[in-house]
Amino acid sequence: MKQYNKSNVTLAKKLRREQTEWERKLWYCYLSKYPIKFQRQKPIGEYIVDFYCAKAKLVIELDGYYHTTDKQYQNDKKRTEEIRKQHLTILRFTNQEIETKFNVVCKKIDAFVKRSVEINEVVES
Repeated sequence: MKQYNKSNVTLAKKLRREQTEWERKLWYCYLSKYPIKFQRQKPIGEYIVDFYCAKAKLVIELDGYYHTTDKQYQNDKKRTEEIRKQHLTILRFTNQEIETKFNVVCKKIDAFVKRSVEINEVVES
C-alpha cells in the first residue's frame, strides 16, 4: 500500500462525490468495468490522484483547461516528480481527449496496463 497523508481522505471522498463530467465518463464508461481494479480519487503521498491502479503501478490524471497556465504546469510537474518517486507511472489526458477521443484514451490505458501487469508479474515471480 502506498503511503498517503491521512488528512486527504475526507477530501478524496468529497472529490469522488463531485467528479467532473470527464472523470465520470472515464470511470463509469470504462475504468469501473475494467478487469483489473482501479480506484478513483486515491490519496498517494501528499496528493490525491484522479485514478490509480496498484497492479499496473499506474496513475491517470485528467487535465482541464486550467492545467494550461504556467503556474499549474509547474505544479503538475512537481506533482508528477513526487508521484514518480513512488515508482508509479502517470498517464495524463486532457478533458478534450476524453470528450473527442475517448476510444483512443481507453486503448492507451488498456495497452499500458497489459504491458505493466505482464512486466510486474515477471519481476515479482
